[in-house]
Amino acid sequence: MNAARKIGHLISAFLLFSNCFCQDQLLKPDLSKRENFTTTNRQITLGNSNGKPSVHLDERPGDGVTWIKGSSFGQGIIEFDVKGRNVVQQSFVGIAFHKQNDSSYDAVYFRPFNFQSPDSLRKKHCVQYISLPQFDWFVLRDKFPGKYENSLKTTKDPDGWFHVKVIVANEISVYLDQDNEPSLVVTPLNRYSTGALGFWVGNGSNGDFANLTVRNNY
Repeated sequence: MNAARKIGHLISAFLLFSNCFCQDQLLKPDLSKRENFTTTNRQITLGNSNGKPSVHLDERPGDGVTWIKGSSFGQGIIEFDVKGRNVVQQSFVGIAFHKQNDSSYDAVYFRPFNFQSPDSLRKKHCVQYISLPQFDWFVLRDKFPGKYENSLKTTKDPDGWFHVKVIVANEISVYLDQDNEPSLVVTPLNRYSTGALGFWVGNGSNGDFANLTVRNNY
């Protein structure tokens, strides 16, 4: 084999390796198996939503998370379906990620009871980013009003299922259903680079989750 052909083969091999290395890692956890979860401050019930496995977290005081065992998420795209309820101050539902421990992580969550509120201020509090333990919602609302929470681009049913896409990169962008524009764009508030992810519910809340897909590119 002459030198030119050797160089050509080396370049081809390098490009193939580079493409494989840069490809996103796709994670689709099996939500039908209880052993795939580790749950904090909640009990889970496994069920079915429109023919697909779903996870229900019960209602208790304080926040609760059911973590996906073995998950490790840095940057990429998280997509899932979620359903809360139209009960004021009793429906906070979303996704937690970059877990360092059970009280240190990032999260994006929703307040469905505000989705169709006639109060214009409450409608601005529909989607929220937090970074625990330092930056809970009340700290952010006090220090940075309107920066880490927002209204939705389109009206949603507060008692119905909706689809969420969270893009995590240098910024965190949150899309709902078929919206072309994000309802929330924020800059992360910490240096968490990677960690487990899981379904999250807030104080006094239950919630239902399905169709989790994670595209992880670190």
